[in-house]
Amino acid sequence: MYDFFVRSVLQSAGHPVTRPGAHVPWILYHDGSAMGLAHCPHPKHSGLWWHGVLLLLVLAGCAQPLLPDPASPAASPTHSPETVIAPVDYWRDVQPIFERRCAACHACYDAPCQLNLTAYQGIARGANKDPVYNPFRLFSAEPTRLFNDAHSVAAWRGKGFFPVLKENASATEHARRAGVLARMLALKRQHPLPPQPLLPNTFDLALDRQQQCPTDSQFDAFAAKYPLWGMPYGLPGVTDDEHRTLMRWIEQGAPYREPDSIPSEFRAQVEAWETFLNRDSPKHQLMSRYLYEHLHLVHLYFDDMPDRLWFRLVRSRSAPGQPVDLIATRRPYDDPGVPRVYYRVEPVHSSLLAKTHIPYALSPARLQRYTDLFINAPYDVHALPSYDPAVASNPFVAFRDLPVRTRYRFLLDDALAFVAQFIKGPVCRGPIALDVIDERFWIFFVNPDSAVLDKNEEFLAQNSRHLYLPTAEGVTPLGLLSWMKYSRMQRDFLSAKQAYLEDLQIQHEGPTLSFIWNGRGQNLNAALTVFRHADSGSVVQGLVGKEPKTAWLISYDLLERIYYLLVAGFDVYGFQGHQLDTRLYMDFLRMEGESNFLLMLPVNERERERDFWYRDAHQSVKDYVYGWHFSVQQESGIPYQTNLPKRELFELLRRRLGGALNQAYDIEGEPDDTLRAQLRALATIRGIALRWMPEMALLTVTDARDGAVQADRIYTLLHDNGFSNIASLFNKESRRLPHEDALTVARGVIGSYPNAFYRVPRQALPEFIATVAGLTGEADYRRLTERFAVRRTSPDFWAHSDALHEAFRQIHPLEAGRLDYNRLENR
Repeated sequence: MYDFFVRSVLQSAGHPVTRPGAHVPWILYHDGSAMGLAHCPHPKHSGLWWHGVLLLLVLAGCAQPLLPDPASPAASPTHSPETVIAPVDYWRDVQPIFERRCAACHACYDAPCQLNLTAYQGIARGANKDPVYNPFRLFSAEPTRLFNDAHSVAAWRGKGFFPVLKENASATEHARRAGVLARMLALKRQHPLPPQPLLPNTFDLALDRQQQCPTDSQFDAFAAKYPLWGMPYGLPGVTDDEHRTLMRWIEQGAPYREPDSIPSEFRAQVEAWETFLNRDSPKHQLMSRYLYEHLHLVHLYFDDMPDRLWFRLVRSRSAPGQPVDLIATRRPYDDPGVPRVYYRVEPVHSSLLAKTHIPYALSPARLQRYTDLFINAPYDVHALPSYDPAVASNPFVAFRDLPVRTRYRFLLDDALAFVAQFIKGPVCRGPIALDVIDERFWIFFVNPDSAVLDKNEEFLAQNSRHLYLPTAEGVTPLGLLSWMKYSRMQRDFLSAKQAYLEDLQIQHEGPTLSFIWNGRGQNLNAALTVFRHADSGSVVQGLVGKEPKTAWLISYDLLERIYYLLVAGFDVYGFQGHQLDTRLYMDFLRMEGESNFLLMLPVNERERERDFWYRDAHQSVKDYVYGWHFSVQQESGIPYQTNLPKRELFELLRRRLGGALNQAYDIEGEPDDTLRAQLRALATIRGIALRWMPEMALLTVTDARDGAVQADRIYTLLHDNGFSNIASLFNKESRRLPHEDALTVARGVIGSYPNAFYRVPRQALPEFIATVAGLTGEADYRRLTERFAVRRTSPDFWAHSDALHEAFRQIHPLEAGRLDYNRLENR
């Protein structure tokens, strides 16, 4: 505080000015000489001098002059060198604005022009004209992951990124306002959104739109052609105060200081974990490699600490106690290129995004759990696995020395975190995995204590050759030709699996469903609900919504294969053959999960249920689910009592889960009787009317007195689209069954990509429900949005967004992150 005060006083006196962005300021005099602030008299040492300085301050005047009109980027500065201009601090002043207003679109791999505004390093990196998502890529692209694939501005320039800030340290304020970022902000001020409810057709809001990424020299032409396309794109502009802060920061040279060091109590935690992860024993080394390959995308936190800081697990060339020397590879199991890898825990300094944020707790209890599972368990490590792709890409080969039940229990402990990575992992957008799953389905898990796993170790060892995933081909043009190989491998695996299951004697587990993992009555990961929202998805704990059409029963080998297919082995920068293979292979894994569920039904019901799930699908597809390739004829041992076995099974599963069933999202938990009844009525709407509803919308029921957003009055509306089947990549609309559409209503926030915001006064909720039920076309939906929506053009859009995020943090303090607005509708 003293340094800042002295600096301001000396500036106001007309002599020294501070070097922009200096964390430890030096005073620069006009003659070029410099004096550190440490050489200045401190007030407690020179009272008379200090009183004189105060007099100078009064004479100079404390009021900061108004900045030039931010709507004119070429305006000349109106303040003189003698004027007090308070330095803008990135962390205090600027980062919160980028987080609230810019990270909604400019984040992750789908950030327009790869301009990632979640961290200063992304701003300094700049933009790139090549999109990360390119379904027509014939060859793999070089990765451009922020914080991983380059660590200096010069290195990013070498990868094709161009600046959005003026990089000349001696640039004038006038020149700095001519940078791309400043001009994008100023363009919005010059040409705000027109005063109309919908954006004009000149806006392209498609996810696969042609991106415009102008450089400094191209900006005039861009602004002339697209005058309404300033930032934030397709949304209201930032507030006057926010704009003034951003422009002042840019004028001062976009100063940045390194974040504060983590507190000593956190450093102690980090050191303890790094010590544990980097011990020399073969067990520790094998365990740490397995942990890293499964945790490299999650956000770690210490749940026994009062404050929340986030960390990530990385591979490093340097040992604990030294600065992290990051090892960046395409996949977490790729060869690190060093004889010894060290696993390090480093802070996360970027904004948390709902679409990528996956919390994972570290604690003394977790450390003990790892010790019990991986270190104290009775097994031997015969040799550490190599990084040869044939070994490293197949977890059943690489980690064959780790007991299956050890691996499976580790995954089950935090099943949500691992399934969430299928959706929030390297694809961000999620279409590769998501157009191959149903709209909404429930997931259950095989009990690790079941006899089903008694001989699983031997079974997987014998059949690991059938379990290679389509990853190695992802770097060569041969990937497009590999499909037939994988289909043969899956048929061979299903044949071996059928023989294995038929040899088991587990009917005694049927009456109590003891072969189903129930989380020991307390682990809320025991059941999950997955939603698909067209080209995005979400997963939460519990059994959300009404009885779904399909469900999965997941065993260890299936969970591991999905993880290595969609997360560890998926390369978002890979060529189209790799991505196509991933999509096609995921068909097999989905069908296997569904097949496992069918085995719990009576034998005479299995094909009928399969045929309902796969209406109009070719018989060759159905045979992978239950038929020619896999057709176990043994009964499950479950004593059914009704002629509706699937409904009865779901009820039996609910009872089996007991206290491990998370009901936080259930509208039956709504404490207000009247509101609960109204939400039930909304959730019963089915059929054609829902065809006009968006995939995911957030409903806020407000109090008539002030209309404020309340955390306990936020609900998610999820459109469950009806399909005859999802077995094909093509002709999706020909398989649509709008009369089977349904609406899931959940408490709280589910999903990361809202399409619409509805704000409904409590007394108007019956009207809102009736309007949704009566939709017959786009005109009806337009009337609904005019009455109840907070559109992307609404003057109070950002105020609603801020209140919604604050409520999000209150409802889900661990899971909350910034929502993505790239899919907001314009209707």
